[in-house]
Amino acid sequence: MYNGLLHAHSGLRWIVLILLIVAIANAFSKKGSGRWSPKDKKITLFAMIFTHIQLVLGIVMYIMSPKVVFSSETMSSPVLRFYTVEHISLMLVAIALITVGYSKAKRAVSDTKKSRAVATFYLIGLILILASIPWPFRNLGAGWF
Repeated sequence: MYNGLLHAHSGLRWIVLILLIVAIANAFSKKGSGRWSPKDKKITLFAMIFTHIQLVLGIVMYIMSPKVVFSSETMSSPVLRFYTVEHISLMLVAIALITVGYSKAKRAVSDTKKSRAVATFYLIGLILILASIPWPFRNLGAGWF
């Protein structure tokens, strides 16, 4: 079961990244004088929903993972420290920022403020997500999928 969740979590990461990039690009294109349409709201909503699905999968994996260890060696091992502390902490902050960005855009009165909220919060969230993904070149025991 863990292996299936790992593949789902790793594969869904690509969908989340694509949706976030699309939502950010869309928000930047509307930032000047563009009109915020229902299509724009759906793009930002789907990006937020998929990040939350990814969060749920990640929390289930966090509970089951052999790389999450609460012991005295955890902080001295780069792999254990990354999965036990760094990965989940940065991802929680990133998803919280994305959620705040969606909420601010939803409540904003002007279209400019909506696009600015999405562009700002989603971009910061994306940067945090990219920084906390266990990319293969970081030697943390993870692959591309």
